[in-house]
Amino acid sequence: MTQSSGGPVRVTRNPDRQRYEIWSGDELAGYSRYNERDQLTVFTHTQIDSAFSGQGLGSTLVRESLDDAVRRGRTIVPVCPFVTRVLRGTSDYDDHVRWPEAARHE
Repeated sequence: MTQSSGGPVRVTRNPDRQRYEIWSGDELAGYSRYNERDQLTVFTHTQIDSAFSGQGLGSTLVRESLDDAVRRGRTIVPVCPFVTRVLRGTSDYDDHVRWPEAARHE
């Protein structure tokens, strides 16, 4: 858990809405949508509310979402450009990623 100007930050998985959510205090600051099938978690879109931009919440959200997927034994499929950027910037998740064909050669 980290701290932002709005209070403690936490990331939660909301399976009913198929997304991970990042909260700053009691305010929803953003989310990362996913679809799950078989053992795959396909990350499709990440969005941070403009009121919370520039605080590093997008990176926190994505890293904690990826960590949770790995803990749950899932294979990560990055379709979301932001998730792709985070994954390309680290080797931490290499053993847990299945690149979509379009992103494999970028």
